Amino acid sequence: MKTLKSIFAIAIIAVVTFSCKNETQPEVKTVDTETEVKTVKAELDPNVTYAKAEFKIEGMTCAMGCAKKIEKKMANMEGVKSATVDFDRQLAMVEYDEAKVSTTSLENTVTGVADAYKVKDMKTVDAFTKGACKADCKKDCCKNKTEAEKKACTKDCKKECCAKAEKA
Repeated sequence: MKTLKSIFAIAIIAVVTFSCKNETQPEVKTVDTETEVKTVKAELDPNVTYAKAEFKIEGMTCAMGCAKKIEKKMANMEGVKSATVDFDRQLAMVEYDEAKVSTTSLENTVTGVADAYKVKDMKTVDAFTKGACKADCKKDCCKNKTEAEKKACTKDCKKECCAKAEKA
């Protein structure tokens, strides 16, 4: 029994001695990263007349992932002056050079980001619609609430339509 205790003690000391590292410097690993990012966009021609298009995008599930990714893809197209995607209204507004970009190429860019995205109601406009909210926004922001909670919700709501509904 005494021999077994001695062997066990020696084994523990050996494990502790050889498993502990006495390094004072932490291990540093270097990872190569790509530092060059190509975000250079061709200069916009000031003599070009730009068309404006608005269309609905169905299938978006988030503002940061979906809407921003689509917006960035369209904004990086050659001939696109500006692109904005409003996730809440599921609306894209694009200003583009008709000689370089077509509504079909805009649609292909959106659907090329992911198969889940569908373009609806593509139309060319003279001016983009304002950030007005849907007529039934009281239903959207106050659904599943009591009448008292709906009134409080309308009072706290910053949407234009709720402010109009409160005054009425």
